Amino acid sequence: MSIGYLALVLHAHLPFVRHPESDYVLEEEWLFEAITETYIPIIQVFEGLKRDGIDFKITMSLTPPLVSMLLDPLLQDRYDKHLAQLQTLAEREVERNTFNGHLKYLAEYYVNEFAQVRQTWEKYQGNLVKAFKQFADSNNLEIITCGATHGYLPLMKMYPQAVWAQIKVACDHYEEVFNRPPNGIWLPECAYYDGLERMLADVGLRYFLIDGHGILYARPRPRFGTYSPIFTPTGVAAFGRDHESSQQVWSSEVGYPGSPEYREFYRDLGWDAEYEYIKPFVMPNGQRKNVGIKYHKITGRGLSLGEKELYDPYWAKQKTAEHAGNFVFNRERQVEHLYGIMQRKPIIVSPYDAELFGHWWYEGPWFIDYLFRKTWFDQSTFAMTHLADYLREHTTHQVCYPAQSSWGYKGFHEYWLNETNAWIYPHLHKAAERMIELSVREPADELEWRALNQAARELLLAQSSDWAFIMRTGTMVPYAVRRTQSHLMRFHKIYEDLQQEKVDSGWLEKVEAIDNIFPNVNYRVYRPL
Repeated sequence: MSIGYLALVLHAHLPFVRHPESDYVLEEEWLFEAITETYIPIIQVFEGLKRDGIDFKITMSLTPPLVSMLLDPLLQDRYDKHLAQLQTLAEREVERNTFNGHLKYLAEYYVNEFAQVRQTWEKYQGNLVKAFKQFADSNNLEIITCGATHGYLPLMKMYPQAVWAQIKVACDHYEEVFNRPPNGIWLPECAYYDGLERMLADVGLRYFLIDGHGILYARPRPRFGTYSPIFTPTGVAAFGRDHESSQQVWSSEVGYPGSPEYREFYRDLGWDAEYEYIKPFVMPNGQRKNVGIKYHKITGRGLSLGEKELYDPYWAKQKTAEHAGNFVFNRERQVEHLYGIMQRKPIIVSPYDAELFGHWWYEGPWFIDYLFRKTWFDQSTFAMTHLADYLREHTTHQVCYPAQSSWGYKGFHEYWLNETNAWIYPHLHKAAERMIELSVREPADELEWRALNQAARELLLAQSSDWAFIMRTGTMVPYAVRRTQSHLMRFHKIYEDLQQEKVDSGWLEKVEAIDNIFPNVNYRVYRPL
C-alpha cells in the first residue's frame, strides 16, 4: 500500500501562430518543432506504457490555441512538408558523413527517429488531439484546459467580463473538442487573484493549479502546505506546485537537464553546416535558422559552443534512466518524511511546461518513460495519480483563501508588467471596454453578427500573455509587438465600422480566414455579469 501520491502535470501551450496570408513565417515552426520533439515523443511514450500494461496516470493541459493549431488543416499540411524536408536533410547527412563514423551514426539515428515521428503522424492522420484523447478516454491522461488565449488574468481583473470570456470560451471550446466539460484548469502563468475562484466555480470547474506560495500564504495558513490541495470557499480546489521536485527537473543549473551527457540545445546543424549545403533547408531569404539536427552534447560548464563534444544518444539514455531513478528515490524519501509528519497521504504536485520535455531537454520524454516504469515496477511508497482521480478519492480538505501569485519571476506579476511591455495594457483595457459595450448590441444582420464575433476573437488574441512574455525575454520582440498591434487594429476597425453601420464584408472575410480561432465564439460572452 502506498503512503502518498505523485502528480505529474504538463502544461502544453503555444501561442496561436497561423499565417495563411504568407507562404512562410518562421514563427509557425514553434509548433512544428514542438510536434517533432515534444508532442509525438510523449504520445509514443504513452503508447509504449499502455502496450506494456503500465496503468500510468498524468495530467496535461492542452490549451485552446494549441488544440486549434493541432486541428488546423493548413498547419497540418505545412507540418507534413516540414517533416519531409527534415527527413531529406537527415538522409543527405548520412551520405555526407560516410567516412565520419560518429557523425554517420548520429545521422542514421536521426533518419530512424524522424521515420518513427512520420509513422506516428500518419497513424493519427495528422490529428494529435485524437491521439491524446484516446488516453483520456482510458483514464490514463487527465486533459485540462487553460485561458482561451492564455491571457494574464490578474491584469484584467478590473474588467470581470474579460476574465469571464477567457474562462468561458476556453471551457466551451474544450467541450466542443473532447465531448465533455473540463474538470480542471491550468491558470495562465499560474496567475491567481482574490475572487477568481468564483468564476471558476460558475463555469463548472472543479480545480485549478497555482504556484506553491499561492498556497503557502493562503488565509488561514494551510496545515499541510502544498502537500494537500485546499478548497476555496466556492468549493473549487487549488493545487500548489512542489518546489523541490520541480527544481530537480526544470533547472539547467542544479537540475537534470544540465548534465554533460545530454544534447546541447544551442548547437544546431543550421548554423554549423557549410552555407551552400544547408541553404535549401533554411529560411527562403537564405537566412540561417535551427533545423533540428544537433550533433553535440552539453559536455561541461564554461565551454564555448565550439568546444562541445559529439553527442551519443546511447549514453544520454543511460543517464536519463539514472536520473529517473534518482527522482523516484527522492520522492520516496520525501513521501516517507511527509507521511510521518502529516499522518495522512501527501500529494506532491510537479508541474512543468510540456515543451521542456523533448524540445528544450531532448531526453525529457525518455525521463517520463523511465519515471513511470520505475514507479510502477521498483517501488510501492507512492502512487502516480492525476488530479481528477485524487479529488474523487479524497473529498475532505481545509478551506482557505489562496494568495495572489504567479509562477513567474519573483512569484508575482512583474514579468508580464514591466518597462518592456507596460505600454500594451492601456490599449488592451480600452479594447475590453469597447468589447463590453459591443456585447449588448443586437446585430442588424448576419454580417454584423460575424463582425461582432470577430471582434471578440481579435481581443482574445491580443490578450495572449505570450506577447508580453516575449517582449520581456527580448527574443522575437518585433513579432510579439506586431501581433499585439495587428489584433488591436483589427478590433478597432470592426468597432468603428459597427458604429458607422458599414461593415467592410470583403475585409472581414479575409480577417476571419486569418484569425479563425474559436469558430463558434459568441460575442455575448462579454455581457455584464
